[in-house]
Amino acid sequence: MSKTARSHLRRNLTGGVLGAFALTALIIAVTAVRAGAAEDAVVIPPPSIDEKTSAKTEKAVFAGGCFWGVQGVFQHVKGVTNAVSGYSGGSKETASYETVSGGRTGHAEAVEVTYDPAQVSYGQLLQIFFSVAHNPTQLNFQGPDHGTQYRSAIFTLSPEQKKVADAYVAQLDKAEVFPDKVVTEVADLKGFYTAEAYHQDFLTLNPDYPYIVYNDLPKIENLKTIFPETYRDKPALVSQAKG
Repeated sequence: MSKTARSHLRRNLTGGVLGAFALTALIIAVTAVRAGAAEDAVVIPPPSIDEKTSAKTEKAVFAGGCFWGVQGVFQHVKGVTNAVSGYSGGSKETASYETVSGGRTGHAEAVEVTYDPAQVSYGQLLQIFFSVAHNPTQLNFQGPDHGTQYRSAIFTLSPEQKKVADAYVAQLDKAEVFPDKVVTEVADLKGFYTAEAYHQDFLTLNPDYPYIVYNDLPKIENLKTIFPETYRDKPALVSQAKG
């Protein structure tokens, strides 16, 4: 979503005028329809190699456009105990929505996923990320959102995660499951900074918001259809996370 549109959103959620918010939402929805913003899911094979771990809890960080939809998808995955919207790729000093929206901080809108590897593996999370959470062939944009802050990226927390992610990108390109080359950046995580409270659980709290209806709710339906054994109906919300 554009900086101007989200500025309207922020004013509304922190005490602004509902009329301006609703009008902006309608404009965004119409623009998105005209631009063909919604992306179809792609059925892809699982990774040929996966992370091996005996840990009870692990974390992974993904960036794939506006974090509302990416967060919403992973919140509906069995084994995920928390999925937090935030910023990765830049410094702590620039990790705020207004600054990141300028596209010059190095940050990407990202989601930190906490999960139980006994229920869902890192490789399965990658498969969901590439298949339904976003389009990995779009360079520095997703649908109607343009800028490096909306790039496709995987921020790895260990050498093994990096190995698995790099191998999967190569595997998908070799299999030619997408019409274009995968442009996803795989980089070591240097920091994850939690986004403002009004961005958390946004999909669940605002299911009628036009941007969510057009761009993100289809991702949840695709998750349910393509990964029925992994889908959970009740999302793991930030507001209900333990710890």
